Amino acid sequence: MAKLPVPGRAGGQAGLTGGAALTIDPLAEEPRAALRALIAAGHDAVLVGGCVRDLLAGRQATDWDLATSAAPEVVNDLFPGSHWENRFGTVTLPGSPLIEITSYRTETAYRDRRRPDAVSFGASLADDLARRDFTINAVAWRPADLATGEGRLVDPHGGIDDLRAGVIRAVGDPDERFAEDALRLLRAVRFSLRFGFAVDPATEAAIVRAAASVATLSAERIRDELVRLLGDPAIRPSVAFGRWEQLGLLRVLLPELAALRGVPQAKPLAGDALDHSLRTADALAAGDPVLRLAGVLHDLGKATTLADGHFIGHEIVGAGLAEDVMRRLRFAERDVERVRGLVRQHMFGYDSSWTDAAVRRFMARVGLDGLDDLFALREADTAGSHVDAPTLDRTGELRERIGGQRSAPLETRQLAIDGHDLQRVLGIGPGPAIGRALARLLEAVLDDPARNEREALLALAREELRRDEAGDSAHHG
Repeated sequence: MAKLPVPGRAGGQAGLTGGAALTIDPLAEEPRAALRALIAAGHDAVLVGGCVRDLLAGRQATDWDLATSAAPEVVNDLFPGSHWENRFGTVTLPGSPLIEITSYRTETAYRDRRRPDAVSFGASLADDLARRDFTINAVAWRPADLATGEGRLVDPHGGIDDLRAGVIRAVGDPDERFAEDALRLLRAVRFSLRFGFAVDPATEAAIVRAAASVATLSAERIRDELVRLLGDPAIRPSVAFGRWEQLGLLRVLLPELAALRGVPQAKPLAGDALDHSLRTADALAAGDPVLRLAGVLHDLGKATTLADGHFIGHEIVGAGLAEDVMRRLRFAERDVERVRGLVRQHMFGYDSSWTDAAVRRFMARVGLDGLDDLFALREADTAGSHVDAPTLDRTGELRERIGGQRSAPLETRQLAIDGHDLQRVLGIGPGPAIGRALARLLEAVLDDPARNEREALLALAREELRRDEAGDSAHHG
């Protein structure tokens, strides 16, 4: 494993012409083989960026970025099965771990704050490192002996000193770096929290100046960055969104969430509604970023529903707002429905007077797949209010009762008959009437699961059909 070299030996021009010696032992075979192939073909090739940063910090690299003097079409031809996926010269190799090889390049202006207007290959490694975002990512390792893992660092921007000092600093002029790509504002925050680093004051001031520019980012890029942030176990959402708010990013990216600032909570220890929402997300597992996002968004409706000290219907309003946010950020439909349902149901009430049928209806309304999520959100909501969970509600008892009902039919597809049976036996034509009939049968089975028998359900369907026909005759008569 690599480690940081002696202070002061890698930065400046020495970083270009012969930086500190660094042995990577062991160097994974996949990047070793890729470097060997490029060098054997007569090209300069280095490890660069995040993998070098992580190795220097004593972390295991999982993805590998290589940079080379070879043109992208040459790289593509050199590695069978590779994929040249964009005009920026990035070639992805087949297999695992992920290895991306990018040709040395320079870039012109970024008029859309996302992509350079033009890219030129044939640049030097120095030019390539100068276009990168932060100094800790503008470090390369040039191999000297791949068999032993010996090589030298290339660090013209003092990235190693910043890595040692724990500083996120833009390469060169921070205003220029952020004008090139507004996503770098969000990455600066995420990197600082992920590694526990401070943001260089000049870089932070530039983030504040450029905060409005994040509105120009595509929905997909914001979504992906949000998922990375919420999925990182090293990052507490309350700290991350607090930094977004401090730097002027939150009101641009998530104005619905920013609107919770100053909305009072009933429980004084919980702070305001924004504080409470973010602490709720803190209490949810980082391994499920969409569930954490539900925690962030679960009380959006409180910004507009406060009346007489209560938030009447805030879960209904909030479900609509959460859905709007998710659709705006181009989340997958399954994620939109998951979060919308959780926000809509998070205020469920329970007491011991519920019948078994009421428990089954609750299960059907939430869905078996959503029950664990909903209980996790409720417990996190409680923790976010600084309230002891057992004193707030009786979800433990409800969990036990649900356990005894999990074998009961909860969806129309679990009924002993289906729409084809209704059409064939009762002579009902296809259409909405079939869906309504199945819904009524499910209601009957939720009341009494023993009714989920083919003949009993057909008899009930006949009875419902006669009742409908009689109602229609009376109406038209």
